[in-house]
This record gives sequence, C-alpha cells and structure tokens, in this order.
Amino acid sequence: MPKVKALVLRTAGTNCDLETEYAFKKAGAEAHRVHINRVLEKKAQILRGYHILVLPGGFTYGDDIAAGKILANLLRFHLEEDIKKFLQDGKLIIGICNGFQALVKSRLLPALDNGGSTQEATLTFNDSNRFEARWTYLKASSGKSVYVDEGQLLYMPVAHGEGKFVARDDEVLHRLRDSSQIIFKYVNERGEGAGYPYNPNGSVDGIAGVCDPTGRILGMMPHPERYVEPMQHPHWQREDIGIDTEPHGVQIFRNAVKYVEKNLL
Repeated sequence: MPKVKALVLRTAGTNCDLETEYAFKKAGAEAHRVHINRVLEKKAQILRGYHILVLPGGFTYGDDIAAGKILANLLRFHLEEDIKKFLQDGKLIIGICNGFQALVKSRLLPALDNGGSTQEATLTFNDSNRFEARWTYLKASSGKSVYVDEGQLLYMPVAHGEGKFVARDDEVLHRLRDSSQIIFKYVNERGEGAGYPYNPNGSVDGIAGVCDPTGRILGMMPHPERYVEPMQHPHWQREDIGIDTEPHGVQIFRNAVKYVEKNLL
C-alpha cells in the first residue's frame, strides 16, 4: 500500500521539527523535514509528492516582526497558488504553535471568506505578559476537523509568549461558533471552561485551536508532538498512567494519517 507522506516545513528558528517528524512516523506516515528554501525553489513540484503539509512549532525568523509573521508572508506571497492547488487536491495542513500563528496571519485560517482580503483573527501576547510553558487540558468542542473526535478531553503542553487568540470582531467570533470551526478550548480537569492558569494566555472563549471550513486545515497552540510517548507525561511515575497508556498527542497525527489512507491513497 502506498505510504502517507508528510512534509514538515522548517526554517530559521523552527525547533520542533524533529519531534513532529517523529510523531508522524509513529502514527504510520513517511515524514520528511524540508527547508522552506527548497520548497520556494520547486514549489508545486515538491508539494505534489506529499499529502500533509506541517508547520511545526518554534520561533521562525526569531519572531522579530511578530510571531509567525515572516513565515506567513512567505506562504501568502510566494506559495499561495501552490497551497491552493494542494488543498484543492483534498490534502491536509496542520500548524502547531508558531505554525498556527503563521496560518492565521497568512489568512489560511480561519478562512471564513476563503482567504479573503482581510485577516480575520490573530494570536497576540499572553495576558500574563510572559512566556507560558505548562501543561493544559483541552476539550475537543467540535468534530468538524479530521484531526480530532468531538468531546475528547486531552492533556498537552503549551510553550508560547503570543498565544492569545483574538477574533477581528464579534461577527467573526459568532461565525466561528456557528460553523463549528472552534476545535479546541482550554478547560479544567473536569472539562469546564476556566481562567488562568487553565487558559494560559487569555484566549477569547478559551480558544486553543481552530480549523478552516473544510476541516482539513487545523491550527492549534498546544504541542501534541510533545506527548507521543507515555514517559513525556509530567506525572507518568506519580499517577496510574502506565507505559501502555496511549499519549493524547498520538491521535492527532494518527487521525490525519487515517484520513489520507481512506480518501487520498
């Protein structure tokens, strides 16, 4: 059977590409880390050979202008048509942390108006005004995304200074709710909405991840690639977790692989 192929895009400042590559391989995909300069050189020629485009976490270009902004401009002004073709072919995109920031600022998310002329949301400075590195509970508040099943309560780490999701206006927020594009929300251990530190950045409505109208583009601030082995759980020796317990991050990558196997191979 042909192999699901994931392209893990890396550039200056990316620092989660190895972990993300490993996570996709663990989920059954063939994953390659590719520098954006190689993608810009060959564009569609490279993208044509992959089923999943992955924007991992890190601090691309040092976040010198704003988190993910330079990478977002490269996507929008140099790869827009190639990415459109990639999506028209029914393929998947996922952006994690800095990758989420880049997807939002390139207007690939939430794409309520199919990547229109205005940016519909942003990810800005945490309310705490500091870098937040902690484990958070997430509730899958929608089943629209191919990456997740609705109702799941997940536990994953965050590590960011600009993770506060803010919609452009109330209309955008209402449309996100009505279209079920709010995929993840920060919650407490009982799955209830809660403030800081459960919501580590002050995101509106506790939003931790959104998808596009098709459900095939997902952006999320927490790091699923950092919980794909049981021993990565901070309490793996103090709670009844066990080495046979499936880490919550694995299913994000496995669901993507299964979708490709079912629909594209």
